[in-house]
Amino acid sequence: MSSSRVTASSLDPAVAARLKRGADGLFPAIAQQYDTGEVLMLGWMDDEALHRTLTTGRCTYWSRSRQEYWVKGDTSGHFQHVRSVALDCDADTVLVKVDQVGAACHTGARTCFDADVLASAPATDQ
Repeated sequence: MSSSRVTASSLDPAVAARLKRGADGLFPAIAQQYDTGEVLMLGWMDDEALHRTLTTGRCTYWSRSRQEYWVKGDTSGHFQHVRSVALDCDADTVLVKVDQVGAACHTGARTCFDADVLASAPATDQ
């Protein structure tokens, strides 16, 4: 990804100045169901994808495989209507609280995080 996309974005310059991006200009965007807290998926954004998400009310991501923007739901009908967007404490990840319509996962599942739960040791109080 060229850095020209970052500088060509219409994202508020004050927000853009705070963001920490990977070498490819991208940062992770976690989609979470606004009313239940259910974690739905992780996508990738750059400045322009974040700008589009903030100004349209629909989640826009950058597809690393297709090298293009995609709006969640445009092809699947499984829309993400934005309720809020927040930066994490390091400004290197965004949390997008959405009202998910239909499946969030490309496999057709409600969430990307319920099909392959790994075994882990129980937490201990110390």
